[in-house]
Amino acid sequence: MPLDAPSSDPATIGVMTDRARDVVRLNIEALQALERTIDATVARACDVILSRPGYVVVTGMGKSGHIGGKIAATLASTGTNAFFVHPAEMSHGDLGMLRHDTTLLAISNSGESRELRDPLLFCQRNDIPVIGMTQRGSSFLARMSAVALVKPSVAEACPNGLAPTTSTLMTLALGDALAMVLMDRREFSAEAFGMHHPGGALGMSLQSVREWMGDNHAPPPTVSIDATFADVVARITEGRKGAVAVLDADGSLAGIITDGDVRRAFAEDVAGLAAVDIMSRTPITVSPDQRMSDVVDLLTANKISNLFVIQADRPVAIVHIAELMQAGYVS
Repeated sequence: MPLDAPSSDPATIGVMTDRARDVVRLNIEALQALERTIDATVARACDVILSRPGYVVVTGMGKSGHIGGKIAATLASTGTNAFFVHPAEMSHGDLGMLRHDTTLLAISNSGESRELRDPLLFCQRNDIPVIGMTQRGSSFLARMSAVALVKPSVAEACPNGLAPTTSTLMTLALGDALAMVLMDRREFSAEAFGMHHPGGALGMSLQSVREWMGDNHAPPPTVSIDATFADVVARITEGRKGAVAVLDADGSLAGIITDGDVRRAFAEDVAGLAAVDIMSRTPITVSPDQRMSDVVDLLTANKISNLFVIQADRPVAIVHIAELMQAGYVS
């Protein structure tokens, strides 16, 4: 079938569209129900985690396990050391990961997953606190938990009421709520977040300019304040960054000249022109300690393609937007 061919007649398409909207509506209603039931138990769960020096070990079976993996990743990236362990693997040796200083975050919608029984009993025998996420407050998981985070009972979006849909979404939201409250309590900064996210566009935006520069960055192209017009053109060409820094006699930044400044200078007689005659005296610059997100914002807001990094009044690097695009900082 061609990709642009309709899959069904208009009436059927309308039914499918309405059904998709219905699923989204049910999910929204589930989250609203969850919001209404949030109480002090979340704070108590956070207090338990904050009182323990070890890892939060997250576990869950099936779809709860998939959600648990995401919750563990969110916790770990926001200041709470955490990792996910499959409950069945725990029964075959991985219970050793539950040390005396850890906390177990166990997830089961029914609260009766048999794969959780061994980890829960192990925690009880070894005084390891359990935080349970379940939809049944009277379940085995809830009874074995130091703190039970009980979700409201809502219908699944599945027409058979079987496939986890609204229940997993509520678990995910509850895990996010737990992680964000812990993040607030730990006063986890954007700088610390960046240290946990060195890769990807997000990590790069939180990286400092100094980190971007590295230890072996090339020095920026420079000319003296009395350099001739020909010298300026030559240095811009050699530097391949579309700009050159103009230095005072003491080596401090006096201004910058871009290839645009050079083109505009050709509107008049360039004979006898020096760098001081065509340079911009108030260039936009950044320091090595600023974030790369600041660099991107400055380049974008001012519609410029490069800027210099200045330390102790001296240019130490030049950033060009083409480099940022190639590295993934700018899409």
